[in-house]
Amino acid sequence: MSARSKIPYLLLAVAAIAFDQLTKLAALSAFSYAERLNVVPGFFDLTLVYNPGAAFSFLADAGGWQKYFFLGLAVLISGYLARGIWREEFGRWGRLGAAMIIGGAVGNVIDRLAYGHVIDFLLFYWKDWYYPAFNIADSFICVGAVLLVIDGFGQKKKAAV
Repeated sequence: MSARSKIPYLLLAVAAIAFDQLTKLAALSAFSYAERLNVVPGFFDLTLVYNPGAAFSFLADAGGWQKYFFLGLAVLISGYLARGIWREEFGRWGRLGAAMIIGGAVGNVIDRLAYGHVIDFLLFYWKDWYYPAFNIADSFICVGAVLLVIDGFGQKKKAAV
């Protein structure tokens, strides 16, 4: 695989970052903190909340050190995944997943550096059950992780043959 054939994965990561940041800027300009707009009654709202922690507000109340921890973790993981793409350690689905995770991680890193927290604005719920608000970067990370797992199963199958 030539360096040129790796460009689509770089472009995917950059597109994920751009889409994430554009949607966050739109949420910041359209909403006040904790304001909600009901989009699908009883199921989906747009809102504006801040998350100083990680997924599901993990370590959100840790006193501030978690910002640097999550920044460092995102840089390490993104570097590892970029190296994996470059060295062709993943199959096609894995490279797509890695690029998506890199884009999502960098999108959230930008938030942490610019605002000190991550901007979330997508809120799904059903009756009294609420899924924690999230953003486009989080979506890229989750879908990318699924693709990496699928790729991992495919790679193990090839290695066994």
